[in-house]
Amino acid sequence: MMLTGKTALVTGGRGGIGRAIVARFIKEGATVFAADLTPGGSLSSDADDGSTFVKLDVTLEQDAINAMETVGAHAGKLDILVNAAGIEIEKTIEETTLEDWNRSFAVNATGTFLTSKYALPLMREAAKTGSSASLINFGSYDGFIADPGLAAYCATKGAVHALTRAMACDHGPEGIRVNAICPGYIDTPMLQSFFSGEGSGGAGGNIESLQQAVRDVHPLRTYGTPTDIANLVTWLASDEARYASGQLWVLDGGLSAQVQQMKL
Repeated sequence: MMLTGKTALVTGGRGGIGRAIVARFIKEGATVFAADLTPGGSLSSDADDGSTFVKLDVTLEQDAINAMETVGAHAGKLDILVNAAGIEIEKTIEETTLEDWNRSFAVNATGTFLTSKYALPLMREAAKTGSSASLINFGSYDGFIADPGLAAYCATKGAVHALTRAMACDHGPEGIRVNAICPGYIDTPMLQSFFSGEGSGGAGGNIESLQQAVRDVHPLRTYGTPTDIANLVTWLASDEARYASGQLWVLDGGLSAQVQQMKL
């Protein structure tokens, strides 16, 4: 097992991607804290996966402090932090209100900052055990290129990418590796909301045809699953990835490798 003896905390740990990461970590031998707003998270159902639920609103500094105190009291260290909590608002910059903008940054960027900030002392303790600690943020392929109607979301993910590189430089000497996963289209409640929404997703169209159109635009002719993301996250969390840091790992089925608008 790749993560035996390690302690992990996953924000958004009751959501689609977060829950897959939690389950894989447990399978690989880790002790896992699943942090989210509610035990059901975005899937609205409790998880019986062996993890410990921690109530965490990533936008609140005291919640971040409390979560790390819970981990510290249990394990005294934190080997792995995964910042998977996130939201998506489907609007252009003109349609985006200041409240929308601030909320997007509060969850996607400030939330990553707060949990990372208060996890660092515990991650330094983990690094003292002889293997590096691993901090994994969630960016997006939308931090490199842009889907229409996702202005604030794209901006937040660009911020996470820059923060990831900065943290990797600052904390690498302390034995803490920092990377970001940059997913493309992944089959989660957020994606299904995108298909049925009035922004850059459904706009009242037929959901089945939209789903197939999204599959077809990928070179691999499919979109990803939470398990695909969990596979890469698990490797980055493990000691096999001891030399991987400061990188933005795109996992999008080849989507961003091609010229999107070429029509023959």
